Amino acid sequence: MYQRTRGLSFFPPFIKFLMFANVGVFFLQSFADGFTFGGVPLGSAIMEWFALWPIGENFWPWQFLSYQYLHGGFGHLFFNMFALWMFGMELENMWGSKRFAVYYTLAGIAAGIVHLVVTPLFGGSGAPTIGASGSIMGVLLAFGMLFPDRPVMMFPIFFPIPARFFVLIYAGIDLVMGISNASDGVAHFAHLGGALGGYLLLKLGEPLWTWLEGTRVGGSQSSVYNVQDVEFRDVSDGPTLFYQRPSAPETTTTTEQRATPATETYTRFVVDGERITQEHIDEILDKISQAGYHSLTEREKNILFQVSRQL
Repeated sequence: MYQRTRGLSFFPPFIKFLMFANVGVFFLQSFADGFTFGGVPLGSAIMEWFALWPIGENFWPWQFLSYQYLHGGFGHLFFNMFALWMFGMELENMWGSKRFAVYYTLAGIAAGIVHLVVTPLFGGSGAPTIGASGSIMGVLLAFGMLFPDRPVMMFPIFFPIPARFFVLIYAGIDLVMGISNASDGVAHFAHLGGALGGYLLLKLGEPLWTWLEGTRVGGSQSSVYNVQDVEFRDVSDGPTLFYQRPSAPETTTTTEQRATPATETYTRFVVDGERITQEHIDEILDKISQAGYHSLTEREKNILFQVSRQL
């Protein structure tokens, strides 16, 4: 069962948190060696305590979580955050921040477990592991399963292919590289572990989501909506305006024949002098979910761009 948040945010709350947290930790890592902690360079202390170490070599349980926020360089950080935003934005908007946060975190923990168990079997080294790639592989797997025909183009594939094939290609590369070259410094089995964890959560995670949300929601992805307050509803520059279309003159129709007057909920956003309604934003979001961003008109794309600037 999938729930859809009625609203759009280009930087939904948990992804925004992840970006700030990962960038902040990266800057801490970058400048840490200029300081000491207990006589040890702070950078070395961070790696010793918070990277994911093999069991028996500085390993602590919290490292399954903390290693996801450490990165080995700017390129490593940039591509991870770009992929997180590119594939995770729509998932968080659809699922809601709570579910997306749990999914992302558990996929990263699964990635760490698989890495520690499988990598030594193929001659991998005992070096510590860092990076959000395992969690993001879980996000990519979810995107490919929920939007299998969505065209995707991303390095190193420079032409659009369906998302499901994109995921399979990446997973296949990781599998081949992990088996044939487990000591190349890339945690290939962590990537596969993140995808495996994501797959199991999608297939078997309904009891968890039911418990997490506190109630079971029935129906299909396209017809079930979890109405939540989101960023552009939380902030207002005045009272919310409601416009109710005037009803037609009274006629001798039955109750079933009478249509309920439509209500338009105006947001605080203004595009080209026009006050944008919540219903209009929802229609654009539905269109993206069903046919992808490329299906939008230039007017709809401009509305999304202007709304994102006013967030």
